Amino acid sequence: MAERTGQELLRGSLDLMVLSVLADSPKYGYLIQKRIGEASEGGVKLQAGTLYPLLHRLEASRLIKATWEPAAGRRRCWYQLTAKGIQRLGKQADQWQRLARCMDRLIEVAGKTLKGGEHATGNA
Repeated sequence: MAERTGQELLRGSLDLMVLSVLADSPKYGYLIQKRIGEASEGGVKLQAGTLYPLLHRLEASRLIKATWEPAAGRRRCWYQLTAKGIQRLGKQADQWQRLARCMDRLIEVAGKTLKGGEHATGNA
C-alpha cells in the first residue's frame, strides 16, 4: 500500500489490527503503532489520539489486559490479549479472511473484464 489507506477501509478494522499485533506477545503503544505501520507498508499511520482510546475500549471490553511496568526510569503500559481477546481475534480474523476471499474473486472478475476491453454499460 504505497499511499495512505482510506478511512472507509479502516473503519471496523482497527480492533482486528490491534488484536492481531498483540497475538504473539505483549506490547506497549509505540510498538503497536510501529507494527501496524510496518505491516501496512506505511499505509496506516495510527495516531496516539486514535490508538489509546481504542486500547482503553478493548480493555474495558476485557479483550486486552493492561499492565504498568517500570522502564528506563518511568512507567510503561504493556497490553496483552486475554482469553476473551483471543476468541474475538479468531472470530474476527475468520470473518475478515472470508470477506477478503470474496473481494479477491470479485476484483479478479472485474480485472478480466477490464483487460478484455469490456465494461458494464448499465443495460440489462
